[in-house]
Amino acid sequence: MQLKITFLGTSGTVPSVNRNPSAILIQYGGERILFDCGEGTQRQMMIARTGFSGLNSVFITHMHTDHFIGVFGLIETLSLNERRDKLTFYVPIEKAKFLATLFRMFGYHHLNFPIEVVGLSDGDEVNFGRFRIVAFKTEHTTPSLGYALIERDRPGKFDRAKAEALGIPPGPLYAKLVRGESIEINGKVITPDMVVGPPRPGRKIVYTGDTRPCERTVEIAKDADILIHDASFTSDLQEWAEETKHSTAREAAEIAKRAGVRQLILTHISARYSKDATPLLEEAKSVFENVIVAEDLMSIEVKYRD
Repeated sequence: MQLKITFLGTSGTVPSVNRNPSAILIQYGGERILFDCGEGTQRQMMIARTGFSGLNSVFITHMHTDHFIGVFGLIETLSLNERRDKLTFYVPIEKAKFLATLFRMFGYHHLNFPIEVVGLSDGDEVNFGRFRIVAFKTEHTTPSLGYALIERDRPGKFDRAKAEALGIPPGPLYAKLVRGESIEINGKVITPDMVVGPPRPGRKIVYTGDTRPCERTVEIAKDADILIHDASFTSDLQEWAEETKHSTAREAAEIAKRAGVRQLILTHISARYSKDATPLLEEAKSVFENVIVAEDLMSIEVKYRD
């Protein structure tokens, strides 16, 4: 199943010429999930040609305007496109009533499609069948959550040579074994473990939103394929990062290293680096090698490990 990340907005706090406010779209097959929705996100989706079909869930990390104000334009665009399916917004539980009130004030209870607001707390999960999204507490100046998209484990590899040696004919019996069902051949019971290897882990993408480095991120991002982390500043602005509850590129890299992730992607880039983000990249690389700085409209396909 294709798993693709498209960075629709990568700026910190205010937009720059090259960076829109925060928004990330993840596509899993036909499912589209939006994480944060800064101003103009729907236009970024048009430019990136991601499409709007299959977008049923929007996860907001926190209720600062650069992370959620774009929901109003998105809703209007979807309404003009004659949407009918429900759209669900997930936010920190402390802010759920606030967002629902804003929607009522804008008259969105009269739309041609329903809108729901769901409050989440640390550890809450939203089940999408083949994957789940886990909310985890982060550290910012307002109630905030990060989100981890965690794919279900995949079946182990099927050993065809072993199956043939056991006299199992190719066809539906192979599929049964892969599904975890035992079969019978010539009076002998064949169990899945005889021809199928151990389960293989699914993919994991972790997005922190705005945050100071925190232990909860290390815990949830353990062995993740992708960690998308706040990296607003370089370390010469350490005090400002601490005061505003953001992270430096070095701190993001330290989290990635401790968590053992495969790749770190830096986002929420301060406007002071709008022309050249090299200082952020170099600082992070001094701690963790496999790191890139996100750019608007950049897409990455997350492959299976084997």
